[in-house]
Amino acid sequence: MTTATTSRSRLRPPAHRTTWWKTATGLLLTAVMLFPVYWMLNVSFTREQDMRKSPPDLFPTHATLAGYRTVLDEQLPYLATSLVVGLGTVVLTVALSAPAGYALAKLRPRGGGILHFVLLAAQMIPGIIMAMGFYAIYLQLGLLQSVPGLIVADSTLAVPFGVLIFTAFMSGIPGELLQAAKTDGAGPLRTFWSIVLPMSRNAVITVSLFAFLWSWSDFVFAGTLVNGGAHEPITLGIYHYIGNNNQEWNAIMATAVVASLPAAVILVLAQRYVAAGVTSGAVKD
Repeated sequence: MTTATTSRSRLRPPAHRTTWWKTATGLLLTAVMLFPVYWMLNVSFTREQDMRKSPPDLFPTHATLAGYRTVLDEQLPYLATSLVVGLGTVVLTVALSAPAGYALAKLRPRGGGILHFVLLAAQMIPGIIMAMGFYAIYLQLGLLQSVPGLIVADSTLAVPFGVLIFTAFMSGIPGELLQAAKTDGAGPLRTFWSIVLPMSRNAVITVSLFAFLWSWSDFVFAGTLVNGGAHEPITLGIYHYIGNNNQEWNAIMATAVVASLPAAVILVLAQRYVAAGVTSGAVKD
């Protein structure tokens, strides 16, 4: 038995010889996916007169910060609007989806299964259709070209997702804790605020992150509901550089780099909470 095992181990190729191609393939695919990010950085430092070179430079041989100076001079109001809209969307999304998830997970109201189906169906509706509906409603209410109107519209993308995440996460909270709180005289609201919500930190961070990213990158609602107003987000700010007779690629890419930084930093800092929040509730005892 020992001799046979030893013979098989000698015939088996080393692990590093069988997996090097997997590592190489992964590195190649990663490089392909990240190349647009690199090219965005490259163009953001490239001078306007060097844009039409053929073939283009893989590295900005005459780097310039003109695009970033344009961002500081012209794009800060758009960035501020996007920040306000993003934070407002996060607050509204968590305020609506956390209690709804708690009710579906622990209070078990009638029609909970139907509500789950409705939430899933809501995520399948194309954004442009919702934007047209919001436009007709906001036209009657006078909310066009307003920041609160855009926050409400962006929240409609995040709330169904948030309810599903909170429901899955809160379903895993032991019922004994809630029963103990009830025995101590805590009602449903006090139990939710003092016990369930603090234990749902990972889910709160996950929902907040996705809500912020969706609102930060939104173009459909912004282009439909606030286009031409005094408060436009950064997605429309970038679009102003593109026209039939004007394509300032240096400024476009510099603005894209600056606009990508907040989302990238937040995602890096919150990734472990996001992983825990998404996977919680997927496996139950």
